[in-house]
Amino acid sequence: MGGLLDNFQRTAFRFEIRDRYNSEVGREAFRKFLAGEPDDYVWHRPWLDKLRRDHQQGKRWQRVRIVSVPLSDWMRYGTEVARLNVLAGEDIRYLRRQVAGGLGIAPYDAWLFDSTRLVQLHFDKSDDTFCGAETIADPAVVTRHLLWRELAWRHAQTRDEFVAALR
Repeated sequence: MGGLLDNFQRTAFRFEIRDRYNSEVGREAFRKFLAGEPDDYVWHRPWLDKLRRDHQQGKRWQRVRIVSVPLSDWMRYGTEVARLNVLAGEDIRYLRRQVAGGLGIAPYDAWLFDSTRLVQLHFDKSDDTFCGAETIADPAVVTRHLLWRELAWRHAQTRDEFVAALR
């Protein structure tokens, strides 16, 4: 995935549709979050630095998380980490799963790069670990995801709006 995240020209948009992602990166931070322990997020600094550099170069990072409410533990943690991403220049929005379903939005968990390249992400169903990615070349599927992106963006809440609405 690393090359794809470096080789776009203007926009990187992510649909996140899972209530949990199981990754070695940040696993200890997630444990600390659940235990109510502080974290310095040192493990996350390289990503935040990349977001800042790309933002300064005029690249846009955007994300819509389609979430179940009440939030899973992982997604509660994700909203906390998203605060740092937003400060670094990424625009992360939240769309309740029920609203997405009502709008007919049913995307892959995927990246859209420069509104032309769709990369579907695959996860192991038993433990939610990332197990690969594939570029989707079918123009109809790419176009459908572009339409869903626009629709989701219009109806999603910013990270801060979403967190405030949950209180």
